[in-house]
Amino acid sequence: MPQDRVQEGPREARIVARSDVVVVGGGPAGFAAAVAAARSGVSVTLVERYPYLGGLASGGMVLVLDDMANGPEISVRGICMEMIDRLARLGLAVYPPEQDRGQDLVKWRKWSRWGAFDFMSHSKPHPIVFAAAFDPDGWKRVSDELVRECGINLRLHSWFSSAIVRDGRIEGVICETKAGREAILGDVIIDATGDLDVAAAAGAPHVKDSYIVTTVFRLGGVDTDEAERVQFEQPEAFLALDKQAKKLIGGSWDYWWLKTPLPGIVWCNCPHMPGLDGTKVEDLTRAEFDGRARIHALVDFVRDKMPGFRNCYIVDVAPQTGIRQTRLLDGEYVVTKDDVIKRVHFADSIARGRDYYTPYRALLPRNVEQLLVVGRHYSATPQAQKISREIPPCMAMGQAAGIAAAIALNSGKIVRKVDVKRVQRIVRDQGGDPGDVPAQNALLVEAQS
Repeated sequence: MPQDRVQEGPREARIVARSDVVVVGGGPAGFAAAVAAARSGVSVTLVERYPYLGGLASGGMVLVLDDMANGPEISVRGICMEMIDRLARLGLAVYPPEQDRGQDLVKWRKWSRWGAFDFMSHSKPHPIVFAAAFDPDGWKRVSDELVRECGINLRLHSWFSSAIVRDGRIEGVICETKAGREAILGDVIIDATGDLDVAAAAGAPHVKDSYIVTTVFRLGGVDTDEAERVQFEQPEAFLALDKQAKKLIGGSWDYWWLKTPLPGIVWCNCPHMPGLDGTKVEDLTRAEFDGRARIHALVDFVRDKMPGFRNCYIVDVAPQTGIRQTRLLDGEYVVTKDDVIKRVHFADSIARGRDYYTPYRALLPRNVEQLLVVGRHYSATPQAQKISREIPPCMAMGQAAGIAAAIALNSGKIVRKVDVKRVQRIVRDQGGDPGDVPAQNALLVEAQS
C-alpha cells in the first residue's frame, strides 16, 4: 500500500428507496428535472446533501434569474417561470413589467439595481429585459410546496458517495448519511450535482477547469434610495468610492450590490476569487476564510464612506460557496463557445438560454447508459460553459431531462434512444420552450455530433 493510502474493507449499504427516476442534486436543474418527471407520471426520488432545496439559488444566494430574455422575448419559461410567478404572488420576486423594458436612462435608473438588464449587450446603458430578483428563503418555500404537490420522495441530508454501475449501466447511487451508507435504486439516474459527481464516479468521460469562486453575502439596513441618488446625481464621487469598495472586496461584477425584494436588504455577489478548485477541500476552506475577511473589510469601509450604507450590517453569508465551474461532461456532443455566440440551432434542441440552444446530446454521457446530466456541468467546453451556465437555462435542461426520463421508461427505451421530437412537444405542453423553433437570429446550421 502507498504511504498516502489506507485500505478499506468490503462495505455494504442499506437500500432505502427504489423509484423510476433518481435525481441527485436538489438545485434548480435537479429540482426542475424531478418535478417534470413526476408530472409525467413516473415515481421520483430526489436526493440532496443540504437541508434545503435550491442549491445556488437558495444556499448559494444567486438572487437574480437572468439569461432568459432574447431582447423583448422571454426565452426560458416552464418550471422556471412557474417559480417566479409563485414567488411574485408571495411578494418575494420582483421583475420589470413589459412597459419598463427597453433602453433608456429612465428605465436604467429604475431597474438596473435589480439586475434586470442584458449584461451581454455592448450598448450603454444596457437594455432592461425580463429578469427576476428573488428571496432565497422564498425559493426554499416554493420548492417545498412543489415537491409536496408532485409526490416526490425527497431525501435531504444525503451526500452522494458512489455510483452503482453494472455492465455499463447505472442502477442507483450510494449516499453517506447520519444513519450510515444508504442505497437508492432507479431505472434512470439524473446527475444534477453541479460538479458531475455521479457521472464522474460512474466512469463518464469529462474534463476539468475552474472559474471564479464567490462567498456571496447580504447586507441589511441599507438606504437604497440614498445610495442610488448619489450614484446618478453625483457620479464622480460615487465612482471614486465604488472603485475603493471593489478594491477592498477583491473583485466583483460592475454592480457589486443589487436590490432584493426585502426592503433595505441588498445582495452582494462578491468577492470573486480566481484560481481555486471547487472540488478541493483546501481551496474551498480558503474561499470561505478569505471571503469572510474581505466581506468584513468592505463593510467597515462602506459604513464609514458610502452614502446609504452608514447603518448597514451583515444579514448572512451564503451557506454554499459560489462555485461556477469544476468538472464538465464530455458527452455525445460538446457545446462550443462558437455554438453559443453564433446561436447555432440544433435539431435536437431541448432547452434555450437567452439566445442559444442546448442539444439533447449534450446531456448524454458516453459509455454509461441510463444516465442524464443537467445543470452547469453539462457537456460544453469551459469557454462555452462560462457564458451558458445561468440558473434559468439550467432549469430548462432539467425540465427536458425529467420528461425524457419518463418517455424512456414509458416506451421501454433507453434514454439515449428517446424520441427527441416527443420531448420537445411535452416540454411545450408543460409551458416550456425547448428551442425547437429557432429564433430569427439563430444560425440555421446543424452542428455535427
